[in-house]
Amino acid sequence: MAVPPARARMLGGIVSGSHFVTLAGLPSLVSRHAAERGWPHVLIYVADLQEAVLSLLTGRGADGGRVTGDLPAELPVDGTAPGRAFQLGVILPTSAKRDQWWVPVLNGAERVGLMRITSPEHDEAAMQDMRELASLVALLLVTKRAASDAYARLVRRRRMNVSAEMEWRLMPPRTFASDRVVISALMEPAYEVSGDAFDYAVSDEVAHLCIFDAMGHDTAAGLTANLAVAACRNARRQGSTLVETAEGVEKALVEQFDYGSYATGILADLDIGTGVLTWLSRGHYPPVVIRGGRYTVPLECVPGPPMGQDLGAAGLCREQLEPGDRLLLYTDGITEARNPEGEEFGLDRFTDFLIRHHADGLPVPETLRRLTRHHLEYHRGRLSDDATVMVLEWHGASPYAPGEAEALIGLPLGGPASVKDRPLR
Repeated sequence: MAVPPARARMLGGIVSGSHFVTLAGLPSLVSRHAAERGWPHVLIYVADLQEAVLSLLTGRGADGGRVTGDLPAELPVDGTAPGRAFQLGVILPTSAKRDQWWVPVLNGAERVGLMRITSPEHDEAAMQDMRELASLVALLLVTKRAASDAYARLVRRRRMNVSAEMEWRLMPPRTFASDRVVISALMEPAYEVSGDAFDYAVSDEVAHLCIFDAMGHDTAAGLTANLAVAACRNARRQGSTLVETAEGVEKALVEQFDYGSYATGILADLDIGTGVLTWLSRGHYPPVVIRGGRYTVPLECVPGPPMGQDLGAAGLCREQLEPGDRLLLYTDGITEARNPEGEEFGLDRFTDFLIRHHADGLPVPETLRRLTRHHLEYHRGRLSDDATVMVLEWHGASPYAPGEAEALIGLPLGGPASVKDRPLR
């Protein structure tokens, strides 16, 4: 099917003009070419680190202020129409006008932000044009943000410590999806995280996963976690087995810290075609599987010692996943953290939350976002330890049917009517 000329001119003009534009110049570039399409007002918002607030990208830095007098530079994600569009990944009309639309900005499965587009048209062709513009803007934001301190300031709500600065620069995107797996992760406290880290990669028919929890809660712990992830990637990219990869992490930590630091961790490989999970534990909590969206299946494996003390290796364990299984990797900051009354959050409360929100039909990254809010509220906003969760959902040997993967990660499927009856929780 031929691409409508107006859409092609808009997208082509933005691509052509993007090569030498900075992040600050992106809003005006997009607005100029969108106006040629017939959309006179286009605004870009980006999500903060904890996905609690959407902040306007003005091109004037983090203090751009108000724009039209009635539209704030910050929009809460919870309890608002734009926040609903962001959470569910669907195009929704603004509450004030039917010719203005909130459009999710998604880089693949990663939720980057939101756009407000003024359009007199609201047929499916116009909605498709909006989705394609938002997809292009997401790619450009991701491309430009690494070289922009203004972007980093804009998406932060408070000061970040040095360890967290290292961690967030090292981590992969928090959400990824292919035609058979969805991977999503969270890491808290976002601005003070030190010793936790996660990593994943998908190559050929294998999804590689790892999660680490380094000794301590300071910058040294952050250095240990960073080195563990780097050593894991280095070994993996040379074709090492899981056992050899864990040994590579061990060697790097011993050489650098001379037995003065260590990290626990889980390293796992999932054969995407068969659902066979191969994994090992180095002094870490075993993974848990949520099966059928209704009950948990703890995975058992004799753990080896933590990495960094040269106390020995760990044996491999295998598990056959079933289609629809959700594999959970987590650190003790999720389950062992206590609220002011001394009560642990606990594994049961953790898995029960995920099961209940799975039943609600929420996208995987939105479920984890709400878990973050719930976990912080339970601990009165103060965590004494890092808390990290990584979820992998395996669809099965066959690719997702049209619409299935999008529903899991919140990609926009259709016009605004597609979710009009869904409650905002």
